[in-house]
Amino acid sequence: MSGTDKAAVTPLRPRRPCPECGRPSARDSYPFCSARCKDIDLNRWLKGAYAIPVRDDEETPEDPDPSRNDG
Repeated sequence: MSGTDKAAVTPLRPRRPCPECGRPSARDSYPFCSARCKDIDLNRWLKGAYAIPVRDDEETPEDPDPSRNDG
């Protein structure tokens, strides 16, 4: 492949800003720019910083037939 052929190749993933720092993403750590930003995000997941908020007043749906025993 010559240098002009490489320019004509469309990348599979568009370059996007890193979700951690905003620098352009790198191919080896996509969508992050580096292994450092990737590890920062993983640490947030492991600590539980990313969570779906829940309201305390929500009730769990109950079994419509209490006589049914699944266990």
